[in-house]
Amino acid sequence: MFAAAVGVGRSALLVEMVKVVFTPSGRRGSFPVNTPLLQAARVLGVDIDSVCGGRGLCGRCQISCAEGSFPKHQIESTRASLSPLCATEIKYGERKSPLLDGRRLSCHTLLLDDVVIDVPAESQVHRQIVRKAAEYRDIALDPAIRLYYVEVDAADMHVPKGDLQRLIEALDEGWQLPDLRCDSRLLKTLQPALAEGHRGITAAVSKAKNIVALWPGLREVAYGIAVDVGSTTIAVDLCDLTSGEVLGSASAMNPQIRFGEDLMSRVSYVMMHPEGAEEMTRAIRQALNKLFAEVVAQVNGTLDDILEVSLVANPIMHHILLGISPVELGGAPFALATDAAVEIPARELELTINGGGRLYILPCIAGHVGADTAGVILSEEPQCQDQMTLLVDVGTNAEIVLGNRQRLLACSSPTGPAFEGAQISCGQRAAAGAVERVRIDPSSLEPRFRVIGSHIWSDQPGFAASLDQRGVTGICGSGIIEVVAEMYLAGIVSEDGVIDGALRARSARIVETGRTWSYLLHDPDDDGAQLLITQSDIRQIQLAKAALYAGIKLLMDHMGTPDIERIRLAGAFGSHIDVQRAMVLGLIPDCALDQVSSAGNAAGTGARIALLNHGSRELIESLVKRIEKIETALEPKFQDYFVDAMAFPNKSDAFPKLFSKVVRPQPRVPEAVSGSGRRRRRRV
Repeated sequence: MFAAAVGVGRSALLVEMVKVVFTPSGRRGSFPVNTPLLQAARVLGVDIDSVCGGRGLCGRCQISCAEGSFPKHQIESTRASLSPLCATEIKYGERKSPLLDGRRLSCHTLLLDDVVIDVPAESQVHRQIVRKAAEYRDIALDPAIRLYYVEVDAADMHVPKGDLQRLIEALDEGWQLPDLRCDSRLLKTLQPALAEGHRGITAAVSKAKNIVALWPGLREVAYGIAVDVGSTTIAVDLCDLTSGEVLGSASAMNPQIRFGEDLMSRVSYVMMHPEGAEEMTRAIRQALNKLFAEVVAQVNGTLDDILEVSLVANPIMHHILLGISPVELGGAPFALATDAAVEIPARELELTINGGGRLYILPCIAGHVGADTAGVILSEEPQCQDQMTLLVDVGTNAEIVLGNRQRLLACSSPTGPAFEGAQISCGQRAAAGAVERVRIDPSSLEPRFRVIGSHIWSDQPGFAASLDQRGVTGICGSGIIEVVAEMYLAGIVSEDGVIDGALRARSARIVETGRTWSYLLHDPDDDGAQLLITQSDIRQIQLAKAALYAGIKLLMDHMGTPDIERIRLAGAFGSHIDVQRAMVLGLIPDCALDQVSSAGNAAGTGARIALLNHGSRELIESLVKRIEKIETALEPKFQDYFVDAMAFPNKSDAFPKLFSKVVRPQPRVPEAVSGSGRRRRRRV
């Protein structure tokens, strides 16, 4: 422990500082005594998982204090270096399960002295397997920036004229580009480029009649990048602006996850820590620059080759990227700082592309319907369809568009992070080892499943050998959808979402957990974690899917249509869920199953269209102004629809198209109850 002088006006305040080292990352720093460990981890960029925003509810931020002498770090680390176990941690142990010996909740553990902290694997934010690949699209190529080669007249004492004026005249004469302007930043490079190119020069010129870059001689390489900034993942595609070809792609987890799993938890973080907005802005910009470098290296290019970036994002990501506080989006009336498209020099956001490169961000639609939805619309073109089309981008906040060539409506619905594995007892993001497919035998109630990273089902030979050393680690969004749907179809879960404890007599898979029952999906020997689907997990899925369905019903009401003819599911989650089981849950409305399909990363495709076709920008900017926005929070029917949608698939809607293909489970006859009226249970 040591003291540091902190300036306050003309005086100085001595503050006791302590050192902390996090393993296995090796990140270290010094902080004032009584700094929460989770806060220190965030400052140092240590990815400790947290869903509840540091409230001590989720238990995902657990750490261990390494005890002993660490000469390398010059630290004697003991448990006394941390604050004693607090009431919140004790309450967590009573509510879920006691913390293992030496484990602490980092959000409620304070630094008292120099210490070495170990972050166990289950508390780390593992690199996600991102599944946002560019899809083939036939796009009319008309980029906003093009390359033009000209030969510029040599200087002439008898014709007093600057080289910039000669360049502008040459571009007008050779390419019919009148009234061009040039950034003064380029003046210092103009004459050296003319000399090196022997008066031949290539200019990059934007549709706005700006010369944005210059190179000596003939240059034929110009790149653009399409970006989809999601709350969980970031995906970028490198495109050749002269051919439209996708040359490379890269993806990464959004580093803001360490500030909160879902969007509203990040807004809450900013509310509690005003400086947090700048931290998140810096984190997302650094992540983009890292991805830009990664993707351009795939073609042996340089960052100077990138002339334009086209970007989509939800409203909160949009504001944070631009350096705007998202606090106004955290409550009614959910006011956007701007809903218009943004076009600015990329250097204003510290994006490390060509110094004259431009950034175009698609327009937002409403406070919780962002530029990513505009990208989906640009990609899917519902305004050109005769069929009544439903577009759903499922995430922590579902964005919904309904309509056809006659009319378009849009809204958002607060589904929460359950579909991404959060708030589920054994849930996780889509990473290696996560269960993604599930089938349950209705007779034996025995499950079989498949995990990410292996194509072998769990009941097939070689399954255990196909897993990595961590084995089965949890269940991701597509897996939780399938297991709950399968539990309903097998009769394990009732229409109202209650796990039937009477089935314990038939299967040891039904186990008692406190006052409720759970379904044992996986009981490991040496290949991973125990996976229990609890009554609470079922409720979380019910709440999430009911919010989504209620939003869809409101749009159907406003549209005046009783039926949906076509459904497109966008985003990484929408690309991997089983549409039949999604409909069994009542996640989406009744529709012919062959008319329900994945749109892939439609938001990213929309960003690519805007990058490669300048006219599409005017189209989406005009179209967004015509979309009718429905605010679900103000709709009196939302609660009624929400209550009905809590049932599987729905209490009021019959789903005839679905049950013409799928056998509807028959309700069980209620079992006899004891004299006290309470169902008898067997404890396992």
